[in-house]
Amino acid sequence: MRLWRSINSLGCMSLRDGAYLLPDTGDHAAAMTNLAEKTNLENGQAWVVSVTPRSAEDDRAFRKLFDRGAEYTLLIAQLQEHRKMFMSQAPSEIAKLNRRLAKDLESIQRIDFFPNEASAAARAAWSDFQDAANAVMSPDEPHPTHRQVDRLNPDAYQRRIWATRCHLWVDRVASAWLIRRFIDRSATFVWLDTPADCPPDALGFDFDGAAFSHVDDKVTFEVLMVSFSLENNSSLAKLASLVHCLDVGGGSSPEAGGFEAILSGARARLPDDNALLEEIGAVLDSLYTYYQTGASA
Repeated sequence: MRLWRSINSLGCMSLRDGAYLLPDTGDHAAAMTNLAEKTNLENGQAWVVSVTPRSAEDDRAFRKLFDRGAEYTLLIAQLQEHRKMFMSQAPSEIAKLNRRLAKDLESIQRIDFFPNEASAAARAAWSDFQDAANAVMSPDEPHPTHRQVDRLNPDAYQRRIWATRCHLWVDRVASAWLIRRFIDRSATFVWLDTPADCPPDALGFDFDGAAFSHVDDKVTFEVLMVSFSLENNSSLAKLASLVHCLDVGGGSSPEAGGFEAILSGARARLPDDNALLEEIGAVLDSLYTYYQTGASA
């Protein structure tokens, strides 16, 4: 069963009992050789051989074995069913569902060696699902713009007033921490009831029309990193993966669930956003140190 699960995780397709096919790309040959060696060590018999289609018809037949259309169709149906329940679910439930379904999509894409119309349909359905989920979880969530992120001199951004929407959540609290920790240590923050309340002399972040907000596939935390040339900091990059995962889905971070639980509890318990930033800032300090010292300890 252990070997069978390994064969399935690689995306192998069965030609017949005991004969499995896998495209000879990347490290597939090494992975199959490793499985064959394990089989032989456990008194089984296994060989890794190269198979070459003798005609275009054979090639099409082999490729058809790897058609993931059925898996994508099932996933699209799940997305449609879950969308119907959004209005009756709490934002935290939708966020967890979003992460789980993102992993389901990624697991199919990982072994989809010959993408076709079915994979394109799944990507479109996933994009629609995320838009609907974000509309419920964060009705004021900024819409990404499509532009180049300019490189900025941090010396010109010192002792400034920074403003974002109140009731901080993942991207906003992490961005505020990043600003005070790495960009403007003397920053003053203003928490806005609506983006229209942003003072004219303030630097807005994480809302439509703000100086710093979502750009293409980057959330505000990632845009700030690029703007101030922080993206080569590997520990910050790991934090960015966590923020991106929790804010818009996609990717994965082993610490994401724990951080979300801590933030949810702190947000319900603390009286205002200044207190929330202070407490969650300490959590982010600890995560940053954890990443710096090597997360394997």
